[in-house]
Amino acid sequence: MKTSSFDLAIEHLGPPSYQNEGVAIYNMECLHAMKSIPSELINLTVTSPPYNIGKEYESLIETSEYIEWCSSWMSEIHRITRSNGTFWLNVGYFEVKNRGLAVPISYLLWDKTPFYFLQEVVWNYSAGVACRTRFSPRNEKLLWYVKNPAEYTFNLDAVRDPNVKYPNQKKNGKLKCNPLGKNPSDVWQIAKVTSGANRSSKERTSHPAQFPTEMIERIIKSSSNESDLILDPFMGSGSTAIAALSNNRKVIGFEINQAYVELAKTRIESYFSEKKALETQPELAF
Repeated sequence: MKTSSFDLAIEHLGPPSYQNEGVAIYNMECLHAMKSIPSELINLTVTSPPYNIGKEYESLIETSEYIEWCSSWMSEIHRITRSNGTFWLNVGYFEVKNRGLAVPISYLLWDKTPFYFLQEVVWNYSAGVACRTRFSPRNEKLLWYVKNPAEYTFNLDAVRDPNVKYPNQKKNGKLKCNPLGKNPSDVWQIAKVTSGANRSSKERTSHPAQFPTEMIERIIKSSSNESDLILDPFMGSGSTAIAALSNNRKVIGFEINQAYVELAKTRIESYFSEKKALETQPELAF
């Protein structure tokens, strides 16, 4: 029987820190870990690295060093990605000494990888830093890369926006809009995972920079197929794992902080418990 990509990755990486059905998380530094993965094994990588802004999980380094570090692990992602595979990178902004205050990291990284840069998507959110001397920032960038621009997965129908203003409008007797909805465009208005006593998101964990699962689900549905292998080299609180498992994908993640591995484990175990409870509920008789 043919070995699956998921099992083959584990075979080369060794025993994970946490494993369950279709998911494996390693308490490892991602660049070192990825070197153990065979070439062209991953269908989709979706991740958000440290932004070099002094969060609790990172140490500040010079901008040039940060760019070089990102180039290294992005090149390794390219090596392990299948020929028709995809890479989605979420980045924010930081200060470049003597040059700019809120410089989009995407300006510095977009061409530092062998991938073909297909498109920038703007993630627009309502909550964020409030400013008095400049406009309050309310967006981050998603860089969408493909290995082969002539052949890549894109499932538009899986992510169409059903909120169409005139869904039944016709031209020459034919519907003007796809009955499944409209293209969600390259600006995504998705709520940020917020904290605070009165406005904390339902999915909020203790991680200081948590992905909204809704955003990751849109990426996974549009850029991969069921049973595909998803990678997140900066797993954090496990949002990518939850989104992948919820949509019948396999997922491998790397996380250098053991506390975050435990956090992701707790979330995933909760997901499986809730799934099992739903599956064992008796059907209602009518």
